[in-house]
Amino acid sequence: MATQIGIGAKAPNFKLPADGGKSIELASLKGKQVVLYFYPKDDTSGCTLQAKNFNDKLAEFARSNTEVIGISADSVTSHDKFKKKYDLAFPLVSDEDKTALEAYGVWVEKSMYGKKYMGIERTTVLIDKDGIVKAIWPKVKVPGHVEEVLAAARG
Repeated sequence: MATQIGIGAKAPNFKLPADGGKSIELASLKGKQVVLYFYPKDDTSGCTLQAKNFNDKLAEFARSNTEVIGISADSVTSHDKFKKKYDLAFPLVSDEDKTALEAYGVWVEKSMYGKKYMGIERTTVLIDKDGIVKAIWPKVKVPGHVEEVLAAARG
């Protein structure tokens, strides 16, 4: 199990498939701040609320020269449906092989009703324009979270 990266570390690069048949490489976004938010599953209540909250604040993130990217282990097809259903205007990246999830330390052992399983710990990472981790929010609770991230992006 990977350890979570720390503030001040170089953000691990990735090139992964995204919705709409695109692919996203983190290194290509240098010069902008990037919010990577890792979430468990498309179209579940908490993940939908989180996606809609980020979507509602996209213009404010853009004014802070900040890109928002959602990442889960769901397929590109699932992302396409999720994005269309809620009219999301930011990219959703598919990490079915869990490369980025492991590199960022968010693929962890979880427990529900006494049963252990591997899954994504809802985590947000803010990366500065030079590719350095500026802030990390582990074990995110959705209400009020996007406002916290936006405040940090504004600096």
